[in-house]
Amino acid sequence: MKHAVLIALGDELLSGIRREGNCSWLAGRLTRAGWRVDCMEILPDGKDSLPKYLENRVGTTDLLVLSGGLGPTHDDCTREALSSFLKVPLETADEAYDKVIARYPAEMRHLLEKCRDTQGTVPRGTRAVHNPEGSALGIAFEFSGTKVFAFPGVPSEYRAMAEQELASEISPLTNGTASVLVAGWPESLLKDRIAPVISRQELHISILPSPGLVEIFLRGNPADVVRGEDDIRLLVPGDCLPSGARSLEEAVIKGAAQRGLTSACAESCTGGLVGAALTTVPGSSAVFFGSAVCYSNSAKKSILSVSESTLNHFGAVSSQCAAEMAEGALRIFGTDLAVSVTGIAGPEGGSAGKPVGTVWFGIAGKGRTEAVKRLFHGDRDGIRNRASMFALLCLWRKVSEPEK
Repeated sequence: MKHAVLIALGDELLSGIRREGNCSWLAGRLTRAGWRVDCMEILPDGKDSLPKYLENRVGTTDLLVLSGGLGPTHDDCTREALSSFLKVPLETADEAYDKVIARYPAEMRHLLEKCRDTQGTVPRGTRAVHNPEGSALGIAFEFSGTKVFAFPGVPSEYRAMAEQELASEISPLTNGTASVLVAGWPESLLKDRIAPVISRQELHISILPSPGLVEIFLRGNPADVVRGEDDIRLLVPGDCLPSGARSLEEAVIKGAAQRGLTSACAESCTGGLVGAALTTVPGSSAVFFGSAVCYSNSAKKSILSVSESTLNHFGAVSSQCAAEMAEGALRIFGTDLAVSVTGIAGPEGGSAGKPVGTVWFGIAGKGRTEAVKRLFHGDRDGIRNRASMFALLCLWRKVSEPEK
């Protein structure tokens, strides 16, 4: 098994001003390609810490990838740090930087020329890595058996350059690994249900929870992995996303397309998060018609035709309102299915009977309407995100429901 070390640089990451995501993303890609990621670390800005770190790490791993510090500002010191580690001067990679500048409109090129002596330099003897998304060159070299890459910290640039430079290294294995996504199960209960598979010594299993989904990642002999995946799907029938679907929204869109169903949403406390998730999936326009974001009671009445009586007697956060919202979306969009969300995301607005985190969901279609309540914990963003994921789960279960 090949080994990798992933490093992010930046005081903003250590201080919590920004969240690190590049290393986590690449770690997932490498793991699915059969690599072992030995560590992910965050180092401060500056010229001093990185050379010392590299002295201890280079030569002990197959791959080391750096994120950040390649821009033109005072705190971007990765080029100087690599130059110090390699004990060579920085040189301008004119041909490579010209290729970057050529991508930009003429009126911007003079601004990029001013950054040539920073963003366009690499340590002598290293290779300049083309940046297809931004203007800062990356750096690549091999030292003591370790392949080292430095990419900018801007996520779109980092990912594009990793895909470009490490395509063969991060291509998922065609056998020997499998991923099963299980919907609607908390990690604590799911681990007990699939315990017979987890206990198999021939498999390496990772349980990776996220809101609304738990991923079971299996590694091992191809035949053992296939048997393990099959057994997990037998242990939680109806709750595993179909093979190839990497998210609930993808399962909804693909499932609806396969069954010839159309869908819509009516959202209050989620403010459009459900519709936004569904429209990230290519091909969603064929089966998803829209989301009515009706935050106020007046909007619920005028757009979704929620009755004033329902709002007065039961309130906007109720089974009755959720049901009428879903039926309203079904009617105004003319779809086969609809899901609605209405709740109290907080931090204010809760009561003893309806505490913060109370959310009702309506599911309409196939001749009936249902309403389901959930109580979510966390801050406002957490409640909204969990509510949107549960709405997608409700819609996926409705899409997957066998016809009667």
